[in-house]
Amino acid sequence: MTIPHPLRVAALVLVTTGFYAYVGQMVPQKEVQAPQETALEGDMTTADMVRVGREIMDGKGICLTCHTVGKSGALRFPDLGGIGAAAATRVAEMNDVEYLAQSLYEPAAFVVPGFPPAMPAANLPPIGLTDQEILCVIAALQSLGGTPTVTLQTTHRYHSGSAAPGGAQPQAPAATGAEGPAQ
Repeated sequence: MTIPHPLRVAALVLVTTGFYAYVGQMVPQKEVQAPQETALEGDMTTADMVRVGREIMDGKGICLTCHTVGKSGALRFPDLGGIGAAAATRVAEMNDVEYLAQSLYEPAAFVVPGFPPAMPAANLPPIGLTDQEILCVIAALQSLGGTPTVTLQTTHRYHSGSAAPGGAQPQAPAATGAEGPAQ
C-alpha cells in the first residue's frame, strides 16, 4: 500500500511542527518587566546611594548589558572593576566625580583605548536616568575599587544640584569636540 504524496507531506509538516514545539518548551522562559521607578529620598546616605546605584546599573540603567565587573579577556566594553580608583586618573585635570559624570552624560567625550564609541548618554532616551539616579550610579561606580564620596547634593558640570530628587529632567550635555564614549 502506498501513501499518497500530499498525505506524506502533511505528516512530515505535523511531525516537524510537533518536534519544534516540544524543543521550544524546553527553553527556559523569562518574563521581562519594565524597570521599577527608584524612590530617592533627600536624606540618603552614601551607602544607600551605592545600593540604589547598583540596582539602577542592573535594571533601568542597563549598564551591565554591555559592561562587566571584575572580568578580563575579550570584552565588549571596558570592565568596571576598579573604576572607582581609575576614574581620578583617567583624564587629566578631572576628578573622579567629573570623569564619571562625563562618562554618563557625554560618553563620546573620552573613549577608553581599544573600545568602540557606542555608549549612549544615560540621561537621554532610551535610558533616561534622572540627575539624582546618575548620582547614585556614580556612587556605585566609585565603590568599585574606591571610596564613594558623592551625596544627593553633589554638583558637577552637568548637574547643578538644584532639582528635587527624582524630579530632574534629562538635559543635553555640553559639546566638547572630543570623540568616543567614556567607559
